[in-house]
Amino acid sequence: MPKKVSSASYGCLVFNDAVMQERLPKPTYKELSRVIHDNVPLDIDVANEVAHAMKEWAVENGATHYTHWFQPLNGITSEKHDAFLTPKSDGTALLTFSGKELVMGEPDASSFPNGGLRATFEARGYTAWDPTSPAFIKDEVLCIPTAFCSFTGEALDKKTPLLRSIVAVGEAAKRLLALFGQEPHMVIPTVGPEQEYFLIKEEDYAARPDLIHCGRTLFGCEPVKGQELEEHYFGAIRPTVNEFMKELDDELWKLGVPAKTKHNEVAPCQHELAPIFEKANVAIDHNLLTMELMKLIASHHGLVCLQHEKPFEYINGSGKHDNWSLAADGENLLDPGDTPEKNLRFLVVLTCVIAAVDRHQDILRAVTASAGNDHRLGGHEAPPAIISIFLGDDLGGIVDAIINDKPFRSHKRETMDLGVPALPDFLKDTTDRNRTSPFAFTGNKFEFRMCGSNQNLSDANKVLDTIVAEMFDECCAALRDVALEGDEHAFKKAAMAWIKQTLTEHQRIIFNGDGYAFEWEAEAERRGLVNCKNTPEAVTRAYENQANVDVFARYGVLSPTEWASRYEVKLEQYAKLINIEANTMVYMARHMYLPALMRYSRDIMRTALNSKELLGEASPAEIALAKTINEGISAIAAATDKLETLNARARKVANMKQRSTMCAEEVIPAMDELRSHVDAMEQICGHEYWPVPSYNKMLYYV
Repeated sequence: MPKKVSSASYGCLVFNDAVMQERLPKPTYKELSRVIHDNVPLDIDVANEVAHAMKEWAVENGATHYTHWFQPLNGITSEKHDAFLTPKSDGTALLTFSGKELVMGEPDASSFPNGGLRATFEARGYTAWDPTSPAFIKDEVLCIPTAFCSFTGEALDKKTPLLRSIVAVGEAAKRLLALFGQEPHMVIPTVGPEQEYFLIKEEDYAARPDLIHCGRTLFGCEPVKGQELEEHYFGAIRPTVNEFMKELDDELWKLGVPAKTKHNEVAPCQHELAPIFEKANVAIDHNLLTMELMKLIASHHGLVCLQHEKPFEYINGSGKHDNWSLAADGENLLDPGDTPEKNLRFLVVLTCVIAAVDRHQDILRAVTASAGNDHRLGGHEAPPAIISIFLGDDLGGIVDAIINDKPFRSHKRETMDLGVPALPDFLKDTTDRNRTSPFAFTGNKFEFRMCGSNQNLSDANKVLDTIVAEMFDECCAALRDVALEGDEHAFKKAAMAWIKQTLTEHQRIIFNGDGYAFEWEAEAERRGLVNCKNTPEAVTRAYENQANVDVFARYGVLSPTEWASRYEVKLEQYAKLINIEANTMVYMARHMYLPALMRYSRDIMRTALNSKELLGEASPAEIALAKTINEGISAIAAATDKLETLNARARKVANMKQRSTMCAEEVIPAMDELRSHVDAMEQICGHEYWPVPSYNKMLYYV
């Protein structure tokens, strides 16, 4: 049984601020704090003292090795373990760890996705310590969060651009707040990532090559029962799953991950974990740790954790809701207060976010696009692929009043009386929630709901940070002169005029209605909003948009070369995944489904012949069934050959833009065709003949 974790052991495996204060000399701690909070360079002497203290602490907690823990462009985490061991000439050994080893490592840079930044023969790359994200111990290894770059200095990872964007939006926010007479020491983006996932039995997973190789079921007819009874959401948690969740909480808390909420999600076998928000880069490191631990701990309970965006058709997919805000010395800049219509600073920040999302909606769509997310977006409670902003009645009313120069009447919070004296009265919120909105204001933050459960949130957040920084600076440019005059009334008047003009220009992005409605797609087209149907289309449109290239280069988040590499990697990852899925479908059709159906057909025909011998004629039902199965076998064989041919043709195309487009427009329709034939046969084939566990079995277990 997992050991219970007390509040005293929270963060016990983290080299956090409390540990640093205890173990570092005061001058060293003070200097390291300047590095973390003031963004100043790290002195090597300070690094040496930190490395020694970190090693001593790690060894005391059972660590024997250290690793630079980084995020290559494939979206997961990577690590190479080195022992603290240093042999001596007398046959003994010391445990050592230097400042140089702490601040820099040298992994192979050519074997990771790089989008052309590194040739195969150019292997050298570097990892660099990120002191803003605390080191931690995992599996008796000291893990040091790091950035990863090439020999020539280009970012080869997800973390480096994120850190650059955090600096960019923080500095731009300071310039903006200076107009209001405020000088915060630090402005940082905060993130709270809600992680959805599925848990199934190991035995079912092991019996399905599609789950093993692709993370999702490539075949499977609709279960007799899905989520239509709405009984799983917030329902009683299965005992096996509850034990998994307990152990997961225990291990996450030791690592300082503020896992707060856990519950059943809408689909059967689907669950969610939500943490308390943190500084963006720490929150994303913690989310990646959470994903890794979910997979590991599931195996302790005979389960497998599926983090694909759409592991099962006909039911909900899994998202990762990115709750984003900005904090100035701990004060939330997106907190509207009791009277948002009078909160000028909030209205300016809100307007900047609205304008940023509208202007760069294409890149927000592109960074959340993937082969997996293409199956999820647009249905079963996932937001549509069209970016829009939900503000709710209260904020929406304020925006409408500003644009149209009309008075605003605030929605007073009503007291809810449930008609039972024993039940307490409570205040009703001034606005509802919208489950179909891709980018929704939820009280004091924006919830970006398009992100897929399997994605690294560094991509989405580097975009949000950068495009909001751009709008902050445009606002500063418009209002700086009047602010310098020191006339408060004139500044307020100019600010409201800028807000009105900007909201008027970007109001098309605001939509509070049903994102699933057919009418919305037509309305979005009329408004000129981006509506990309698949990943290649979304990625190509956004990454070839020079305005996007320019803003990321201007703020030093991604150089044009680094930008081009991400474009190449996104398309390459998509094409590779589709190729793997197509290969897996061909394998399963030929080696599993066709032989099973042939056995079933043979037995049905034998039964029909026996009936004819005994009764003088075969049953019409037996004949019809045998005929249907044989027709299905022929259709599956033909569709398999077609898919194999199209996939092989796509694989030969060298240009990634062309290859990914061919995958989307030719290979995927062929995959869908093959699936339809196999799924139709699953509905009539005898249960004992079917070679893989069905949805009915996988989605329901004790």
